[in-house]
Amino acid sequence: GGSNKKESILELAKLIDSNVRVKCLGGRELRGALRGYDELVNLVLDDCEEFVRDPDDPEQVTSQTRKLGLVVIRGTQVSLVSPEEGTEEIANPFSGGADEEEMVEG
Repeated sequence: GGSNKKESILELAKLIDSNVRVKCLGGRELRGALRGYDELVNLVLDDCEEFVRDPDDPEQVTSQTRKLGLVVIRGTQVSLVSPEEGTEEIANPFSGGADEEEMVEG
């Protein structure tokens, strides 16, 4: 459905000029002011910072950041866009623990 695509674009319209957090495929996380986007979800972020990843665990980001300035993020790399306000990391109920190992083996 094309209608679903339209809705996601409308959601982005509400976030223009506000701070967003973007998760990319491959684990990168960025934060910045959303200045623009297109139908392919290519994003333009201003005053952008990248969260530095944990050298021991590339899936985990640290509280350290690296200033990038004005960036364009290719839509193909975007896995999540969320408003910076009110976002908090929640524990993934499906990661870690013995249950996961059993499922992989079984």
